[in-house]
Order: sequence, then structure tokens, then C-alpha cells
Amino acid sequence: MIISIIKIILIFIISVLSGIAALITIPFNKNGKVFHYLARLYAKGILLVSGVKVRTVGVENLQSGKSYIYVSNHASGFDIPAVIAGIPDQIRIVYKKELGKIPIWGWALKYNRTYIPIDRSSGADAIKSLDEAAEKMKSGASVLLFAEGTRTKDGKLQPFKRGAFNLAVKSGVPVIPLTINGSFKILPKKKFRILPGQITLVLGKPIDVKIDGGKQEEIRLMDEVYKVISNNYIEQ
Repeated sequence: MIISIIKIILIFIISVLSGIAALITIPFNKNGKVFHYLARLYAKGILLVSGVKVRTVGVENLQSGKSYIYVSNHASGFDIPAVIAGIPDQIRIVYKKELGKIPIWGWALKYNRTYIPIDRSSGADAIKSLDEAAEKMKSGASVLLFAEGTRTKDGKLQPFKRGAFNLAVKSGVPVIPLTINGSFKILPKKKFRILPGQITLVLGKPIDVKIDGGKQEEIRLMDEVYKVISNNYIEQ
């Protein structure tokens, strides 16, 4: 527990310094690339001080310069740092709107306007956030969405929600099933003990989307992505 406290203190320091740097660079962050570069440095720093290594499988499935919707399971607070550090792509994260209220780090997240806030208590705001994500992809960025909506409490894969697949059908952007293994035991939900370990990111092959295919296409996509992720997922 003492080691975990030290790690948390170091993470706090890295978060503050990264937040300050991101706030300073706001005038230069026209297309989001500067913020994403800083986010990658931040993520790698967090992983380093926590003793967490990231292994990525399936990078050959990605085409350089192409936008994707990464649809993933969600098991830990370390999922996002692992994805940002481990996948060579300009990925934009959809984050809970209330995180923007956190001093320095949250302000950087909010005012850089690179990642996408969502208010999960408001259906209208959620739809607006998905529309914003679609606009980000038009500029060459990719988007990460967690299909379960929240982190698993027991290490098992949860049922998927349709939001990610609604975005895919609206935009026509290919979906990459992303399986995150190993993160649950490092930092489960509502736990504060950070254990060292390895996170493995498994990138599936892109799944083409029939644009404007409606609810039927969303369900088809959801079933197909769930099947890929469940086949690759290792319960913890």
C-alpha cells in the first residue's frame, strides 16, 4: 500500500505538470495533435512510474492516415493511458463531462477541445457528443469508445451499449474491435492499490460499416464486435 501511495503521488505530480503544459500550448493546438502528443507523454509517464508495460498485438491491421472507431471493453483506470501510449494513431477520447471541472488537468482537457466531453445523464447531450466525434474524424482523427459504458466490477465482460455503433453507422467509419487484457488486476474499479503488470491491447481487423443502415446495422455491428472482443478477452 505504501508503494501504491508513492505511485499515486507521482501520478499526481505528472498530471499537474502535464496539465500546465497542455494549458500553455492551447493557442498552438489547432488540430489537436499537440495535445495528443502531450497526452502520449503523460500516458507513458503514468505507466512508467506505475510499473505497467503495454504490449500491442495487431498493429498490422491499421492503415496509416485512415480514421477508425476503436470499440473496446473497459476494465480499469489504466485502460486509457494504455491505449494512448500503445496505439500509433491520433485517437480522440470521449470522457465524462464532469472531469473538466478538475483543476489544471481537467481544465486542460476541457479547454483544449481535442477530446470529447459527454454528459451521460442527458440523452440530447450524448447525441451532440457523438456528432462532435464524427466531426473529429473528418479531420483525420480516430475515436475511442468503451462499449460497456463503464468499467467492469468483477473482471468479466459486460453487455454492450449501442452508442459506439450509432456513431459508426452515422459516419460510415470502420470499426476496430479492441480488446484490453491485464488491466483489471492492476487497478480495479473503486480500488486504490496499483499493482505492476502488463496490459495487452489486441487490435482486431477493421469491420466495414454500411452508412445510414439504421438500427439493424447497429445491432449487427454490436454483435460482431462483441464476438471478436469476447473471443480475445481473458477474464480476471
